[in-house]
Amino acid sequence: MKTAKRLESIHEYYFSQKLREIEELNKQGEKVINLGIGSPDLAPHAEVINALQEESRKSNVHGYQGYKGIPAFREAIANWYQRWYHVTLNPNTEVLPLIGSKEGIMHICMTYLNEGDEALIPNPGYPTYRSAVQLAGGKVREYELKEEADWMPDFAALEQQDLSNVKLMWVNYPQMPTGQLPTQELFEQIVAFGKNHNILICHDNPYSFILNDKPMSLLSVDGAKDVVIELNSLSKSHNMAGWRIGMLCGAKERIEEVLRFKSNMDSGMFLPLQVAAATALKLGKEWHDGLNAEYTERRKKVFSLLDNLECTYAKDQVGMFVWARIPSTYKSGFELSDKILQQAKVFITPGGIFGSAGDKYIRVSLCSPVALFEEAISRILKS
Repeated sequence: MKTAKRLESIHEYYFSQKLREIEELNKQGEKVINLGIGSPDLAPHAEVINALQEESRKSNVHGYQGYKGIPAFREAIANWYQRWYHVTLNPNTEVLPLIGSKEGIMHICMTYLNEGDEALIPNPGYPTYRSAVQLAGGKVREYELKEEADWMPDFAALEQQDLSNVKLMWVNYPQMPTGQLPTQELFEQIVAFGKNHNILICHDNPYSFILNDKPMSLLSVDGAKDVVIELNSLSKSHNMAGWRIGMLCGAKERIEEVLRFKSNMDSGMFLPLQVAAATALKLGKEWHDGLNAEYTERRKKVFSLLDNLECTYAKDQVGMFVWARIPSTYKSGFELSDKILQQAKVFITPGGIFGSAGDKYIRVSLCSPVALFEEAISRILKS
């Protein structure tokens, strides 16, 4: 049986392959320390878990749900955006709950891209942007982000290009994998660029609360809703990655357009999950402060680990990873990553999986306890 042509340029997700390799090493008794994947290891708030348990006990909550989510959840999202981002959203028309924001990337590409349409994606950037564009039949056009430019787009270079066939631009700040924070000026430039070229700006915003006390939304820029839609998620900010709870926010017209596709892909989100998610979104500053205090201690250990590897890095980066340049003695992050895995049985993500501009970098996840980082450092020093 032949697979569809749309899969010809799509490969298995890197982490899917690597996890199998690590699993095989573990079966051999190696006990690999995985510092690669950004899956929070801490639990959600107890009130969130209680809400899920209590709601799940009810007999009338187990059926299909509406495609737009329950009003209480949409209102919680709108209130959360107002409270933290100072963005006003109409919960009835400008908010769409998602079964994880990753599905939203695919929904957006399928909604707007025709065969041959182009989408701008960052290099380095989240690999799913590329695969979703290609699966939708679109063409990827990379825009390179450089360390010397603070990992921000070169708009002057973009303006020199023929952008007539570009329909979407994927942006992501705080940026993954580099941890670069946005500035107000950058956000204003992105919105202006979208308006000048009639390009829909798709902002992926799951990291704004991690090690960052000033969360920002691209929708906060005046007139942003004319050209911007924003994905967000509870995976990182509320330790709910496996719950698959995300959201799309934007103008009424954009929400309705994406819903036309999404409503053919799923049958709504489990009601108790929505109630629990609404509870999570009501948590206060003390929740984020506590979470970030833990990540701060972990990041200190990661800095120490990277120092031992003679890598260089910016200490002001945010998010749940640390991005670091490898020593010149290695050809690529893949080489360093493979060496550490083979010799120390510690897995660190090579930056090249995020694009060619990441070849000279590695990325370390903060999603492990301090003791595990200490063990990883000990192994590396002994190897």
